[in-house]
Amino acid sequence: MNRVAITGIGVVAPGAVGIDAFRRLLRGGVSGVQPVERFDTEGLSAHSAGLVRDFVPKQFIAPMKMRRMNMLSRLAVSAAHMAMLDAGAAVTTESGVVLGTSFGPVQTSVEYMHEYVAKGAALAPPQLFAESVANAPGSHIAIETGFRGFNVTVTQRESSAMAAAMYAASQIVKGTVPAALLGGVEEVNEMIFSVLDRIGALAHVNGVAAEPARPFDRLRNGLSIGEGSAVLLSESAQLARDRARVYGWLAGFGIGRDTTASISNWGEGHAQVAATMRAAINDAELTLDDIDAVYASANGTRRCDRLEYRALQTLFGARLPPVVAAKGYFGEYAAGGALQLVAALLALDEQSLHASLGFEEGDADMTIDVTREARPMTLRNVLVSSLSAGGGIVCAVISREDG
Repeated sequence: MNRVAITGIGVVAPGAVGIDAFRRLLRGGVSGVQPVERFDTEGLSAHSAGLVRDFVPKQFIAPMKMRRMNMLSRLAVSAAHMAMLDAGAAVTTESGVVLGTSFGPVQTSVEYMHEYVAKGAALAPPQLFAESVANAPGSHIAIETGFRGFNVTVTQRESSAMAAAMYAASQIVKGTVPAALLGGVEEVNEMIFSVLDRIGALAHVNGVAAEPARPFDRLRNGLSIGEGSAVLLSESAQLARDRARVYGWLAGFGIGRDTTASISNWGEGHAQVAATMRAAINDAELTLDDIDAVYASANGTRRCDRLEYRALQTLFGARLPPVVAAKGYFGEYAAGGALQLVAALLALDEQSLHASLGFEEGDADMTIDVTREARPMTLRNVLVSSLSAGGGIVCAVISREDG
């Protein structure tokens, strides 16, 4: 496909607010997954999450406007604001907005239902209802920026933000819009955390492994949930020529489905995952030998990580490039999956792979080269994979150069 430039990035992440702070987090090998203090986890198996700290939304949003937004919208609007500032120059109002979110504004829905039950429909706050829909953050971004192009919200579990990136790139290539803000947003609340804990999805202390998650490690026993927002400004090659910086190029995408997956778990269709990875590489008009590294979807769950490393081994064979599992820094679902894409773009920008936090030793049949420490190297093209429970697969190739 024709390549699409990433010219600005805004981040509100666990342990980091702003792109420079996120760079430092990754470079320092520091995890944003910490013990939960926001709500009581007594009686649960898991007690850690990737929660946003030291975030002051009034630094990015006017107080009167902020009053109309829930936390999910504040996270997304703040990240969008930072992305626009990072890009530097003005962006046409004909641009679009597309965000991904796995769960949406669950906390606002809970608060609205409490008010509804306590006071009845006539007295329940209408503003809470307006903010209880998943597309509220994207709508606020469009209002703040004045963007009049498409406004789309994607919910595809763990792959939400990657699906949003695919949509934005396709529309820019088609000429529907010249530019788009793309990304994701997620919020952790007590309800989601408790449900994931009770179904055994979250990483926990079990006498063998400690919290938090350990992507690809043989002792892994679950994921760490994360939150935050990452918004990226994507632009056509023509517009990108006027920018001082281009972080990288969205070069190709593949989308598929693992038909062996259940509705709430990962399957065993590694051949289908490998085919989707190859589709992204083919879309970028590259070969397997052109891929210098992989930023993996691995999140510390037994099935997801096994599915992915078997797919990579099937696809690359003996030519496997190094693999980074970035979710040890910020958790699964964080920014709807967009932080994984940002981490890969920063690796391209810095010409250095990040360490995979939590990884020490893989399964007996795992032959992929997972990074244990930062690894400076020449990076031209990076494969980014995203696998969602239920069988969704979205993969992208990002490149340092425009063809």
